[in-house]
Amino acid sequence: MLKKIVVLFIILISIIIINFKFFNKEKKVEVKKLEEINSYNSNFLENVEYIAKDSKGNQYIIRAASGEIDLNNNEIIFLKDVRSIIKLTNSDEINIKSDFGKYNANNYDTIFSKNVIINYLENKITGDYLDFSLIKNKMILSRNIIFTNLENILQADVIEIDIDSKDTKIFMYEDTKKVNIKNKNF
Repeated sequence: MLKKIVVLFIILISIIIINFKFFNKEKKVEVKKLEEINSYNSNFLENVEYIAKDSKGNQYIIRAASGEIDLNNNEIIFLKDVRSIIKLTNSDEINIKSDFGKYNANNYDTIFSKNVIINYLENKITGDYLDFSLIKNKMILSRNIIFTNLENILQADVIEIDIDSKDTKIFMYEDTKKVNIKNKNF
C-alpha cells in the first residue's frame, strides 16, 4: 500500500512540475515606445536609384544624390541632384538632369524641377519644370524653355512631346505672344 502511495505521489509531483514547466509559462511581451521605433526608421535616402521597364521594353533609370520619402505617401520620393536616362525602344537615349525631382514609385511618373536640362541626339532643351508621365505618355517641359540644336535656337513657354510617336507641340501660354525661333547661321 505504501508503494502505491509513493507511486501516486511521484506521479502527482511529476504532473505539477510538467504543468509549471510547459503549460504555465508567463508570456513576455516586449513593448517599445513609439519614439524608440521611430528613432530607427528614417525617410532619408542617399545615392538613390530606381530602374523601371514598361511592357513596351522602354527602360527608365532615375538616379539622385539624395531622396526623402513623403511621410504622408510612401510611394512619393522627393529627390535632389537628379539624373535620368530614358531608353526608348527603337530610339536613342534621352538624358535628363535637374536640381530637384518628385518620383512616384507606383507609376514611375516624375516631375523634374529647377535647372532642367534634356539632351537628345543633337538637341538640348532647358527649362524650369518637366512633367514626365508614363500614364499620359507625355513629357511636358514648361517655363523659360530654350531649345537648341545645330542650326536653331527656339524660345517658348511649353514643349509637349509624345513619348511613343515623338510628336511635339511647341506653344506660348498667351495667344498674343509667339514662339521665337532664330537660325544660328544668320
